[in-house]
Amino acid sequence: MRVAVVHDWLYVIGGAEQVLREILQCYPSADVFTLFDLLKPEDRKKLGFEKSHTSFLQKMPMLGKHHRKYLPLMPLAIEQFDLSGYDLVISSSCAVARGVLTGPDQLHVSYVHSPMRYAWDLQHVYLKESGYDAGLKSLIARTILHRMRMWDVRTAHGPDAIFTNSQFVARRVKKIYGRDARVIYPPVSLSNRDAILPVSDHFLAASRLVPYKRIEPIIRAFNMMPDLKLVVAGDGPEAERLKKLAGPNVTFMGFVSDKHLRDLMATARAFVFAAEEDFGIIPVEAQSEGAPVLALGRGGVRESVLGAGPHATGMFFDAPDPQSIADCVRSFVASEHGISRLDCRQRAALFSAERFRRQFVSAVNEELAQFQANGQGRALSRLIA
Repeated sequence: MRVAVVHDWLYVIGGAEQVLREILQCYPSADVFTLFDLLKPEDRKKLGFEKSHTSFLQKMPMLGKHHRKYLPLMPLAIEQFDLSGYDLVISSSCAVARGVLTGPDQLHVSYVHSPMRYAWDLQHVYLKESGYDAGLKSLIARTILHRMRMWDVRTAHGPDAIFTNSQFVARRVKKIYGRDARVIYPPVSLSNRDAILPVSDHFLAASRLVPYKRIEPIIRAFNMMPDLKLVVAGDGPEAERLKKLAGPNVTFMGFVSDKHLRDLMATARAFVFAAEEDFGIIPVEAQSEGAPVLALGRGGVRESVLGAGPHATGMFFDAPDPQSIADCVRSFVASEHGISRLDCRQRAALFSAERFRRQFVSAVNEELAQFQANGQGRALSRLIA
């Protein structure tokens, strides 16, 4: 029995790579396939493999900073992998990995982090932020994304089963592909503290400083509340512009280590999050450190944060604008002691890596059993055993 795990690309370790790591924990002998792999050897070791199989894109120039420019070639590249020798194929996909070619005697399960949002509901945001919203470049980009959507729908029935990281993404999968998906929440690195730390006087926002993370409206909200302190952790192309518009009650930490970030979370009055994410790992990390979460009430965060009830772990605001955020923060301040930091930690515990591995293996085994019951597969009974 042979297992292949297909991942879109590897150049940083983010949320999708944490999922990859846990999948490889479940199937440690699996071979890894990816469009290109720019990781350092020590980072590959952290993920659980030493060598990956890459596509012809691996030899293309300037991959690290400009890999999205190769988007038109990615469907072709992913289809060139020869996976015919594998019994089980697992794709981990937010772009094209789901489109690998498999045969009728191979089981293909796909963990879809999200359909390609820049090709679907976020196309207009992507074009604007990339500077492709007008002119000839816009026409070319729109044509490419149109063809990507056609390919994306055409390959939607390639996997035998689709898993997703939230009910929010499952609804998108149903809307775009017309397929049902099983939700398996992603693994989160939870706090290893034995005790809850004393709370400081700051609120915290943390992410890469890029437009779609919506740090700007959070800063503008705190400009309206000079009596409250905001700490912003993270760096990115928006950093200098955001610093210029921030008031004296806003402190920028720049890039911080994971340990430092966790300390900031553990002592924050609350974590403020204005992005619309498919799941949103960092709000769960903040809860695991005991911090309540004040978040935009859209996307996967609605499934990880409890905004009401006796064990609420945060609050939601309706729009990613300064006034809505400020109103939410003020409401939180007025009832801050009604949210238990212990409840926050217990809520986050539901999203552990151990829980992910258990649910993932169970779901795959169910698909394997059904696959075999239908008379398919070559060596699948050995995997189930």
